[in-house]
Formats: sequence, C-alpha cells, structure tokens
Amino acid sequence: MTIKQNFGAIMLDIAGTKLFDYEREIINHPNTGAVILFARNYENPQQITDLIQNIRAARKGDILIAVDQEGGRVQRFQNGFTRLPAAALYENESEIAEIAGWLMASELLAVGVDFSFAPVLDVDCGVSTIIGNRSFSKDAQKVSQLAGEFSQGMRSAGMSATGKHFPGHGAVALDSHLTLPIDERDLSEIRAKDLQPFQELIAQGLEGIMPAHVLYPKIDTQPAGFSSFWIQKILREELSFDGVVFSDDLSMEGAAGVGDFAERANIALQAGCDMVLVCNNPTAAEQVLNALPIENNADRERRLQKMRGKFSLTREQLQATQKWKQAAFLVQDFVRRYS
Repeated sequence: MTIKQNFGAIMLDIAGTKLFDYEREIINHPNTGAVILFARNYENPQQITDLIQNIRAARKGDILIAVDQEGGRVQRFQNGFTRLPAAALYENESEIAEIAGWLMASELLAVGVDFSFAPVLDVDCGVSTIIGNRSFSKDAQKVSQLAGEFSQGMRSAGMSATGKHFPGHGAVALDSHLTLPIDERDLSEIRAKDLQPFQELIAQGLEGIMPAHVLYPKIDTQPAGFSSFWIQKILREELSFDGVVFSDDLSMEGAAGVGDFAERANIALQAGCDMVLVCNNPTAAEQVLNALPIENNADRERRLQKMRGKFSLTREQLQATQKWKQAAFLVQDFVRRYS
C-alpha cells in the first residue's frame, strides 16, 4: 500500500518549461512541499497548465505550486495573462486594488497555481530600489489599506495571501539578492511604521508571511528569516500570527553569511519558518533535501493546508464570465492611464 506523503518543508524550483526525470524524483522526495515557478518556466497558459499537472502527478502526496505575480516589474507570467500594475500606482485609484487582487488570483488559479507571494507589505522609505514601487505607499496606513484590499480580492477568488518582507525591507538601500542589507533602526522605530501593515493584515486573517533577508543589529544578531526573536517572539507571540512562515530564497546573498545551505535551512526552520525556499541552485536544493530529517509536523501541515488554492474554473470558463471581462478591462485601462 502506498502511503500518501504530507507536505515537506522545502520549496524548490525546476529548470524549464517541461519536467525532467530527475526533477520528478526530487519533487517526490519526502522533504519536498512546494514548487515555485519562474518566467523561464512559462510560455503560454496551456503549457503552464500542463506543466503544473505534471508536477502534481510526480508527487505521491501533497504539494503546493507558487509564483511571484505581484504586478509591475515582478510578474512571472505575462503572455496570456492580464498585465498588472505596480503596487505604488494603486494610490491613484484605491478601488482598483481589490479588483486587481481578484484578477491576479483568479487567472493563476485557472491554470493550477495555488498562490502568489503577494502582497508586498514593505513601507517605501524612499531608499530601496529593490522595493521601490513594489510598495503600495510611503505611508504605513495606506499600505495597510491597499494591501488589505488587494488581499481581500485574492481571497474572494479562492487564493490565500502572503505578506512580505517581514518586518520591513523598505528602509535599506541594498538588494538582499546581492548582499546582506543592514537596517540600523531600533525596535520602537520599526514598530511605529514597518510593522503596522503586518499587524493590520494579520488581524484580517493573513495566511502567509515571508521574512526579509535583512539584519537589524540593534535588535538581533541574525537576519529576520533566521531569527527566533523576529519569528517567534514578535511574529508569533506579539502579533499572534498563526499562518505559514516561508523563508526567502536561501540562495540569495543575504542568506550566505548564515552558513552552508543545509545550515541555512536548519537555522531557518529552528527559528520558526515552516517552509524554506531553495531556488536557482539544483545542487543546493538536493543537498538540503537530503540533509534535513524526514519528519511530519502537525502545525506545519495545518498551516500549509490553508495555502491550497480553491480551484473552480478553467481558464476558458473564467474568461467567459462577465466578472473577468470587466475586471480585465478596468485593470488594463488603469495600467494604460497610470504606467
């Protein structure tokens, strides 16, 4: 009798637009829990639908499919998908945020994606080029409002939301993909501004959070994604967050100082992450898969189950609805007028 596997603790990626045999093996590893897709994996809606079906078929158990589909400069699937605005543009017409959240989520669900890593909850402090217009606003209350509306749109489509990058990436100039940014502010400053959108959206039922690969040396000696202070004390205890904590990609340079890949994964999980991402480095992903103990975690399983997409319509069925036609028109017109 084949025993169905639960979610593992690792999210990994694949090389291209089709699945290789060795990728089928790693997808079915007990420690695999999710696959994240990138622009290199996408050609058109039918191709990505087929690829996702093949990924799910390769797994003898639970698996989640994710993508970064924020809008603006971070939209992995474009040809055949509605072009979404950068988050900063929603301040021009705030009512579009919920419509865009619904549209983004419904189009992804229609091809088989469970969730997008969105919305960005960072408050733009005017110094971060990697965040910049990915942030909804320079005002924390406005970020809370617009991100909350965007998230509500996602949920109404059947998709859980994931806020990033906790406790805030908007006040550092450096890009954590390339180096470890250092934020010299103290906790009171961060509480007064950056934590507000996270607190507001957690109260609204936020299902997932991704910590930043940013070091806050006046608060802790580890970057946020490897810090039990940030994840356990602030996020879990102070903010009462009971959703999934996803690490940011352990292949980013902002994580390099923590140790080798297996050490990064272990430290992140011990700090309180439910799932760690290892992307763009197949050798590292395999190392982490084999280094971590194989274990079932009831809390992780419960949280990850809530990230499942609620699939109801095919792409053809979705595009035949009046709601999709109206939402696509409104968002495309918005982008045309403000981009």
